[in-house]
Amino acid sequence: QVQLVESGGGSVQAGGSLRLSCIVSGDTSCRYDMSWYRQAPGSEREFVSRIDGFRGTTYADSVKGRFTISFDNPKNTVYLQMNSLKSEDTAMYYCKTNGRWCGLTWYEYIYWGQGTQVTVSS
Repeated sequence: QVQLVESGGGSVQAGGSLRLSCIVSGDTSCRYDMSWYRQAPGSEREFVSRIDGFRGTTYADSVKGRFTISFDNPKNTVYLQMNSLKSEDTAMYYCKTNGRWCGLTWYEYIYWGQGTQVTVSS
């Protein structure tokens, strides 16, 4: 069973920054493929960003240029640095495992964290 523990959410004024963290339990010798999603009240959960096992990154258009995803292998931690925050970034943010590369073998499994709240006031 994989556990994901998120932290770093909070309240900030528009234009401010936050850094979210998500610690993944598991083998630190593997390369994890991770994503961040968010869900605002009354809205569907939406994709924010992804980092694959080879450190390739993708972003939703709405956060491109403002958010940066990264992964610290020794700590098994994925980060989401969020700059120039806007009120529309207000949401519960969730990290998710997509799978991991252990050597040359891909293991797909889907786990979600419990979420961390981000509130941006204008």
